[in-house]
Amino acid sequence: MKKATLALAVLAALALTACQKQEATDKTATEAASTEVNEAVTGEKEDVYGTEKEKYSYALGASMGLFAQNRLEQQTDLGIEHDEAALMAGFKDGLANATKYTVPELQAFTRASDELLQTKQDEKATNASATNISEGLAYLAENAKKEGVVTTESGLQYEVLTQGDGKSPASPTSTVKVHYKGALLDGTEFDSSYARGEPATFPLNRVIVGWTEGVQLMQVGSKYRFTIPSDMAYGERATGKITPNSTLIFEVELLEVTESEAAATEQ
Repeated sequence: MKKATLALAVLAALALTACQKQEATDKTATEAASTEVNEAVTGEKEDVYGTEKEKYSYALGASMGLFAQNRLEQQTDLGIEHDEAALMAGFKDGLANATKYTVPELQAFTRASDELLQTKQDEKATNASATNISEGLAYLAENAKKEGVVTTESGLQYEVLTQGDGKSPASPTSTVKVHYKGALLDGTEFDSSYARGEPATFPLNRVIVGWTEGVQLMQVGSKYRFTIPSDMAYGERATGKITPNSTLIFEVELLEVTESEAAATEQ
């Protein structure tokens, strides 16, 4: 079946797209504001394949393998079982143009599988959202009782870890340079400029509301811990390790403030 071979080629293209989308999903809004990341490359990899034919063929097979592995990991995480023997048989039959089902039948099975995966993902997101709201409210209530924690009118909570004496951002349009790390309530770190080895620079009106309000309270040289309610963070959106309606904890160190032309004019 020539159409089966075409379907495999399409899968390969989808594989690369899926990998790129997964990498994009793992970025938070604070990372997006500062996209340049230094990557240290050490050593040289041995070039296993010497000809273009070998490299292109390997890339095709590896792309399909990565696509399948990523999909199976998603299914396993959601409790959806798979049959490895049938998976390998389908791959071999496709390469041999000898599939046991027609292309329309294979497409129907794929659509049904996609729908099941989406249903399970929606269920997981709904359950996580409800849990996050409950746990977030409880955490905020307890955190507000701690000495040194201040709760603003909006519900944002902050604690001064180090008080600086430099200037503060004049407005939400101010550009700041910061070092920071972000974590979920269970301590899971989802983002860190410290880990990347480079501060982040961005206008305050380009990040989550909790950051926009909170960093304006700081002076250069300060380090604050912010506990940000979900509605001031990513709300119902999920990104990377952050699930819907998550309350987030950030430690932020304000290194520099650059006022926008509009803010400078107002002053």
